[in-house]
Amino acid sequence: MSDNPLKQFFRRPTVYFKLPSGGIGYPEGSIDIPENGEIPVYPMTAIDEITSKTPDSLFNGVAVVELIKSCIPNIKDPWVISSVDLDPILVAIRAATHGGVMEIETKCPSCDETSKFDVNLAGILAGFNPADYSVPLEIGDVKIKFKPIQYREINNSSLQQFSIQRSLRDIVAITDDEERDQQSGKLLKEIFTLTATLVANSIEYIKVPSATVFETNFIKEFLTECDTGTFEKIRDYSTSLKRSTENKPLDITCPECHHEFQQAFNINASDFFG
Repeated sequence: MSDNPLKQFFRRPTVYFKLPSGGIGYPEGSIDIPENGEIPVYPMTAIDEITSKTPDSLFNGVAVVELIKSCIPNIKDPWVISSVDLDPILVAIRAATHGGVMEIETKCPSCDETSKFDVNLAGILAGFNPADYSVPLEIGDVKIKFKPIQYREINNSSLQQFSIQRSLRDIVAITDDEERDQQSGKLLKEIFTLTATLVANSIEYIKVPSATVFETNFIKEFLTECDTGTFEKIRDYSTSLKRSTENKPLDITCPECHHEFQQAFNINASDFFG
């Protein structure tokens, strides 16, 4: 391919952006950040477009991984992408492929009128901020240091959530009260286990007077065995860190009734590229 006379007409990067994380916390060899910190983003190919519209691949995360490999070759292992970088990466790929403007549809909560608006993706990219993971949460003698979770963990959680939602629909159809109660109890335990796993994956270490614990299995056991108040403080702190990295809602003015309201700019691969 190196001597192909058409090589000069191959796609080229059309967007350059800086990861909110700055690449901090990535495993060695998983990402190549240029000296200026700006990562080049290539537009999607025809194969990428087809892959991004394949439901099964989107569902299990493979489509997103392959898309990132193709459009951002500086990211060698997309499975370890930090949670604070994932949405900006998807926005950058969208902008590189379809231009800096994206049309969205919104419904006014005042007059119920549906309208379309153009969103400046460069502005969306500029609005992402890294969370401050440097300050640990202190609960008595326990200090908890957090970290962003990886895309692999996000994807695994999404698959488990889908399974739980499917089980929930099955439970509704159960007519026997005793069986329904048993299945509901089992499902509640699964939900807690999923939540505890997610929180444990977001913790870098827990420091107590006698030791500093990095092992995820020990941290998860602690989350399972600690009192409710402690668990809720840890869970809520982890959630607040995640929310601080999300893009702000869009300010919308209805063209019909001029009502001003805010709408979330959702970045979901199946909707974003589909």
